[in-house]
Amino acid sequence: MDDGPARGPAGHLAPRGVVDLRGRAGRDVTLSYPPDAAVVVAGLPGSGKSTLLRAWSSAAPVVDPRATRTSYEARLPGWLPYAVYRPWARLGHLRRLRARIRGGGPLLVHDCGSRPWMRRWLAHTARRAGRPLHMVVLDVGPREALLGQHARRRVTSRRVFGVHRRGLSKLLARVERDGLSAAAGIGSLVLFDSGMRSRVTGVRFGRDTD
Repeated sequence: MDDGPARGPAGHLAPRGVVDLRGRAGRDVTLSYPPDAAVVVAGLPGSGKSTLLRAWSSAAPVVDPRATRTSYEARLPGWLPYAVYRPWARLGHLRRLRARIRGGGPLLVHDCGSRPWMRRWLAHTARRAGRPLHMVVLDVGPREALLGQHARRRVTSRRVFGVHRRGLSKLLARVERDGLSAAAGIGSLVLFDSGMRSRVTGVRFGRDTD
């Protein structure tokens, strides 16, 4: 695996290639990206993506599929199961995400990162918009992710969790073997675990991070 962080001002890291921060000790880190970058925050359901995005949301707008689902739930009868309108909610999320990627300014994207077709779609959409695409992955493992789900009182079904677990495991294995080429269209990929989660304290976007 290649590891290519570009060090900027004290505590700032502009990722290049694959940057593996798992199991590392040291000072707090702020990730630095170009001013028009879209950064995908990935990891298993319950890994802490939403918490991280709330902490980073002052730096850029956040596109979260749950926001689209909530908007559908507010408009539809409460007795209607989500499974009935799930395809439309997902399509609505993709349309919203595409529009935001085509727009200007930095962007944060909430996604599990486990689905190859979604990674390809994000890379294609960002490339067509002329926008750099980057990814960070919270690699916390299935046990900790399940504990996180129970703590937030929002538990993913065993089948769906298994799909995400297998998909993310395959991505991480390919990254270990092939480096950044395993995630085509991604400008950098940062990996960190629960020990580093509280120490990757922020994200910034600016011209001095190019």
